Amino acid sequence: MARLDPQWFIDWADDKIVNHSRRVILTFLVITVVFGAGLSAVSTESGTQQFAEEVPAEEAFTRISEEFSPRFQEGTGSTQLIQRAPNVLTRGELLRMLEAQKRLSDRADLRVVQTASAATIVAQTLDPDADALDQQIRALELATDGEVAKAVRENADNPRFVGLLADDFNPTEPSATATIGVVTHSIPLAEEEGAGQGGDSPLSPIQQKAVRIVATVGGDISVFGSGIIADEFGTVITDSLLIVVPAAVLFIVVFLVVAYRDLVDLLLGTSALVMALVWTFGFLGLANIPFNQVMIAVPPLLLAVGIDFGIHAVNRYREDRADGYGVDDAMRKATDQLLVAFFIVTGTTVIGFLSNLVSDLTPIRDFGVVAAIGIVFTFFVFGVFLPAAKVEVDRLRERYPIPTFSQSPLGREGSSLGAVLRIGVVPALRAPAVVIVIALVLSGSAMWYATGVDTEFGQEDFLPPAEAPAYLTVLPEPFAPGEYSVVADIEFLEERFSSSQSGVVTVYLEGRATDDSFLQELDRVAQDPPETFISVDRRADSTSILTVIRDEASGNEEFARVVARNDRDGDGIPDRNLVEVYDALVLTDSAERGLQYISANYETARVDYRVKADADDDAVVADTQEMADRFRTEGTATGAIVVFDAISDLILDSAIQSLVLSMLGTGAFLIFVYWWTEGRPSLALANLVPILIAVTFVAGTMRLSGISFNAFTATVLALTIGLGVDYSVHIVHRFIDERVDHDLETALDRTVRGTGGALAGSMLTTVFGLGVLVLAVLSILGQFGLLTAASIVYSFLASILVLPSALALWDRLSGNDPVVPLGKPDHDTGGVATAD
Repeated sequence: MARLDPQWFIDWADDKIVNHSRRVILTFLVITVVFGAGLSAVSTESGTQQFAEEVPAEEAFTRISEEFSPRFQEGTGSTQLIQRAPNVLTRGELLRMLEAQKRLSDRADLRVVQTASAATIVAQTLDPDADALDQQIRALELATDGEVAKAVRENADNPRFVGLLADDFNPTEPSATATIGVVTHSIPLAEEEGAGQGGDSPLSPIQQKAVRIVATVGGDISVFGSGIIADEFGTVITDSLLIVVPAAVLFIVVFLVVAYRDLVDLLLGTSALVMALVWTFGFLGLANIPFNQVMIAVPPLLLAVGIDFGIHAVNRYREDRADGYGVDDAMRKATDQLLVAFFIVTGTTVIGFLSNLVSDLTPIRDFGVVAAIGIVFTFFVFGVFLPAAKVEVDRLRERYPIPTFSQSPLGREGSSLGAVLRIGVVPALRAPAVVIVIALVLSGSAMWYATGVDTEFGQEDFLPPAEAPAYLTVLPEPFAPGEYSVVADIEFLEERFSSSQSGVVTVYLEGRATDDSFLQELDRVAQDPPETFISVDRRADSTSILTVIRDEASGNEEFARVVARNDRDGDGIPDRNLVEVYDALVLTDSAERGLQYISANYETARVDYRVKADADDDAVVADTQEMADRFRTEGTATGAIVVFDAISDLILDSAIQSLVLSMLGTGAFLIFVYWWTEGRPSLALANLVPILIAVTFVAGTMRLSGISFNAFTATVLALTIGLGVDYSVHIVHRFIDERVDHDLETALDRTVRGTGGALAGSMLTTVFGLGVLVLAVLSILGQFGLLTAASIVYSFLASILVLPSALALWDRLSGNDPVVPLGKPDHDTGGVATAD
């Protein structure tokens, strides 16, 4: 079958690199300026809301927000004041809470509508006429400690009062170690509300001011709310980048100094790295793709691949220079081999990244696209620009006294590194099949072990941990991160207020809301709820349009007559002319509340159910779906718990689908490329062996380390293929190149010493460059860095220890005579020795 000779493309690139190096350099600099203009347009997107896009449960949740929220009116938002003390029910601590409430209420810019707290209830118990905060403060100031204690005991059975106190509330000798105050603000109504939260909130400026105001009261009162959460979502990206990027640069520069051992080459390599980053993030701005938390991993990934390309390019060129070639010939010889290897690595890595396009989660898809584009840019920068710049610099060195340090290649013959790298050659020559069998058994065991890896998704994943690592607390400015309290407050509330905390799930109902039996159906479905639902007298604790109708009828005689007139069986639930009932409700004081549970056109409705705080999320989701299925009306289970659980399932699906697609795509690409470039498609099988081993070992490491699949680590298995294939491709391609002129043993030996040396330098630099992600403020970003660094180590070890045996087996099974080099005349047949 005729095929286009790839050597034509290589010769064309060689000509541009060697004969038109200055033109190439100028072209790349101009492109850098163009992409640099896009840097200022890069926007950021943070939080969990972006992950919820296109999730069916989230779409239902958003429709609820759109249909059941009063439009063109002011909305409300709340701020929680979390007070901690040995006893928050003492007169002094109660006064402190009331003072905090008053100082917030006195600020017009905080738009406070009302406040509530245990202190308010105690003060009004002491003085029932104390409606204003200053009156409540006065009542407490005039009361004795005994009177305060008596007022607390009187409210021991008050659910509102007890619900604001920690679980350790002791009514006998009134004490509690924590309490919650609630401040309600009037805010512009958001266009829509979702289960997740983004990195901006109309409450952010209000709650930041509240933090400063409450601090003036003294004591231990912290401010908590959606605005504080949004601020931490936004700042964690900047803080992580401020720590990760400088640390990565520091490690990379140190290792590049060791790898290049020449100042000029070091400057060329780092300039190329900067250029690749500018191109990628400039594209981000020009394409209007927001930078999200997952993309914090993009700079280290691009640095990892760029370092690898740079070390290989310089090291191979130095090998050819050491063999006596001049500048031009050495670069032509180096790029002849490396451009093909770089192309294969780029293709497989891009496939690994683009496999994330099958994900139903938008941030993961965006990450895959940006990372893939970045890898393509890296290919051009290090495959064309760096060689051209190296040629130009070395020509100048021949004409001018530019300082030159070491130009010897890594892993040269006789070096200690070269001896260590040969460790996989001896077993490959003696018992390659045994090595492969052992490797596959270990790989299979790791994959079996990895089946126990969990999946998780939650708001806390995108926020710093409750306790910051010690190294973060000692960092100087500007690297020192801000103070983060959200996760600590969330954990505190879950631990100390568990009895009063409960989750809420929602069933969204479409159609039949005006059918005569609809309200009775709401009542019927609530009977005998599932185990995870909170129940009262064997009925689900729920809120719906039926709840609003009952509440209004209990205090409004005129409306009660409308209900009775349309209640044929006298059970208090209207069962005919429901439109008349709804229309009558709209004319009452409960109109606004009613429109939160039935749409203005009466076509859709919602029912909120309270679920137990300690219930397993999977069980809650299953039970919510069961409740939705009980309705004859089309019901959709939704709510934050349901949405986050759905996202968790999608994360696992994304990890599996991208892994399968990446493996299949990589395999097909390698088969095509090796057929196109070498005429030996079966080489792809040998190439895939170390990749398979690396993937299974990374999966096993996840379970061993207690790391779950999350928004970050969901991409790591596909990335292992994309990054790990880099190491095996360089070995395979160098082996084929060496096998043309040498027997099997010599070809393997020269391959692992030459390319293996560059791989070792690349591996160490990449591992530390990616490993700095463990320093990030986000703990799951650190998990991603750990796993990615592990994947690099596994890929390197598999390429050095196992791949030589795979190549030896391929060499024998493909019909080669180990003595007759490939491409040399075969005197027995009169032809040329071939592989396939």
